[in-house]
Amino acid sequence: MTLTDAQLEQFDRNGFLLLRNFADPERCDTIRDIALAHLAHRVPPLETEYEYVHKSKEERERTSGTGVPLFEKEVTIRRLRQVYDRDIVFREWMEEEEIRPILSQILGDTPVLTLAHHNSIMTKLPHTSTQTRWHQDFRYWHFEDDRLVSVWLALDEEHDRNGVLEFIPGSHKMHFETSQFDEKEYFSETHDANKALIDTKVSNLLQKGDVVLFHCKLLHRANKNSTDEPKISFVYTAKAQSNRAILNTRSSEFREIVLG
Repeated sequence: MTLTDAQLEQFDRNGFLLLRNFADPERCDTIRDIALAHLAHRVPPLETEYEYVHKSKEERERTSGTGVPLFEKEVTIRRLRQVYDRDIVFREWMEEEEIRPILSQILGDTPVLTLAHHNSIMTKLPHTSTQTRWHQDFRYWHFEDDRLVSVWLALDEEHDRNGVLEFIPGSHKMHFETSQFDEKEYFSETHDANKALIDTKVSNLLQKGDVVLFHCKLLHRANKNSTDEPKISFVYTAKAQSNRAILNTRSSEFREIVLG
């Protein structure tokens, strides 16, 4: 499968692209069932809501995905990390051949999985999850350039009440001042220059099997889950092969998988 010129232009303009019914529903169910088992048994490495809310940017960069022991108060799991090495079913989805030409088109190069970032099952558990605040992934990553795209797979319905992704179209091409972000690098919702931009946010109701591709500089967020059912999604990131990770950063500490 390849993207049309119109789809490529849409991604370039907006910073994201929705691919409806991309993954087989049975495959989504299998991924979800395995993820639920890992959640039930708290199989590390994990990130908890406590870590997300209280850790500084520097602490998250230093410890994320390293299997740091959990504290007693860390009850709600936010994500399963390093899923490529957890199960063959996860690995096969991340290496799916059908999406490789699409990633090549967007990146303008051979796509390469970077296992340092995303590479996660994202969860929003009922009532105990927190909102995901406005942010750009690239502000936490360390590469020579911004040719990175994330692949988000909906494993079930995603909507406003359970934490569907929201985007600010075109924000991947905008220049922002440091003052527009807080000390944790979240895009401030109280900063005067940000308010009008946040009003342009968009989201799409996602169904099982839908895939969303989004640029590493695109501002995005999600609500908490106020329903009685867990919302579970799969996200990984691919980079252009010629886009090298900066040495001695977390981005360079994990291996990469060429999708040639």
